[in-house]
Amino acid sequence: MIKADELLAHAPGKAFIADTGYDSDRFRKAIRDQKKRAVIGSKPERPRKLPKSRHLYGKRYLVECFFHSLKRFRAVATRFEKTARNFLALTQVACTWLWLAPN
Repeated sequence: MIKADELLAHAPGKAFIADTGYDSDRFRKAIRDQKKRAVIGSKPERPRKLPKSRHLYGKRYLVECFFHSLKRFRAVATRFEKTARNFLALTQVACTWLWLAPN
């Protein structure tokens, strides 16, 4: 969970929203130590499910759905463009397409 600690160090806000992969007692304590609210789904092997804000966890689901939509663009999903500049441009075009496309 070294990368998770690094991610937490750079995460602004009052809550840390993550999926069940980040569910550990040590990581939840690190979140509390930074005076943030942990909004993390409990792993199935936990004997007692920990409470989470359904409203905030729903925001995580929206972001997950957006990335799913973004990966429908084959060139983005396979990182067709090798340079960072071109990949960023392609990702921005794909995001603009999703933003302007009718549902």
